[in-house]
Amino acid sequence: MPAVKRGGKGPVTIDDVAASAGVSIKTVSRVLNHEPNVREATRARVRQAVEQLNYRPNPSARSLAGNRADIIGLAYDNPSDSYITNVLHGALGACQEFDYSLLLNPCDYRDPCLPQQITQLIENRRLAGLILTPPVSDVAELLRVLDQLEITYVSIAPIDRERPGLYVVMNDRAGARDMTLHLIELGHRRIGFVKGHPDHGASHHRFQGYCDALRQSGIAITDELVVQGMFSFESGLECGERLLCLTTRPTAVFASNDDMAAGILHLAHQRGIRVPEELSIVGYDDTPLSRVVWPSLTTLRQPIQEMARAAVEQLVAILRPNHAGLKAHAPHETLRYELVVRQSACPPPAGARRPPRDDA
Repeated sequence: MPAVKRGGKGPVTIDDVAASAGVSIKTVSRVLNHEPNVREATRARVRQAVEQLNYRPNPSARSLAGNRADIIGLAYDNPSDSYITNVLHGALGACQEFDYSLLLNPCDYRDPCLPQQITQLIENRRLAGLILTPPVSDVAELLRVLDQLEITYVSIAPIDRERPGLYVVMNDRAGARDMTLHLIELGHRRIGFVKGHPDHGASHHRFQGYCDALRQSGIAITDELVVQGMFSFESGLECGERLLCLTTRPTAVFASNDDMAAGILHLAHQRGIRVPEELSIVGYDDTPLSRVVWPSLTTLRQPIQEMARAAVEQLVAILRPNHAGLKAHAPHETLRYELVVRQSACPPPAGARRPPRDDA
């Protein structure tokens, strides 16, 4: 049975040993695995800390450095069930193809103990590597710990795309710009925008794309038309309430994901507002939800399943570089998006008020 910290605050972890010995987590790992290139004095301090804390490493965790495991972990915390479902489909399909199992790890990205929880997961299970989805992929302290342990991981849609390491993204800014331009080309000038969860990097890129399109078209960015959502259906209802109660409501609303767009569509139906004749509503992601609501959503297809698959393939390329059938992948991979036009958007009503362009 693993030792428990004083005060009963959970089992002793490798982090506790490192702190007690005054060394890095990686140094503790090297000592536990009997690796060379560690000073004898440092080795002695680590062994003393291990003994004093009664730390007992899990043998399966020690095989991680040799990549002898065949399980890939997936850490996620996302309010959109549709998004996670697509990630799972993509990752599971790739894992099955390359003879890996997928271990799902729902977590709270705001929990300050998340790095320790992930470390404990690695110690207790045979993990070959990790896939991190947003916003877990942006937790700086978790990334620092994984780098120290030299754990192979891939981030999906991280906000920092200058950071070294493996990641898979799409160009959210360009995609949101193209969707907004589509509405402008239909004749809309008063376009509401529902931001995504503020802790997701993609949310900021999508808002930037919306602003880019308005500026490009000479249309003023109006504060009352921009509302903060949380990537959930419920937040779509709340944001729709704010936008549809404006004295001069928008003729179109662009929501940062399909869940929020569906919430606004639901509210419009309740209010007797005809979509798209009186109000155009568009989403983002092209999840299954976008195809089952009525009218079906015009949306921006984010290749979520393909991104998850590419993340697995990036891991396999590191773990088993000679695996048959493995496609070549760059460390930083950008996948293509697609504008999907359906029934939820059309030109605005002929009598709708259209604010003048900025350059008028």
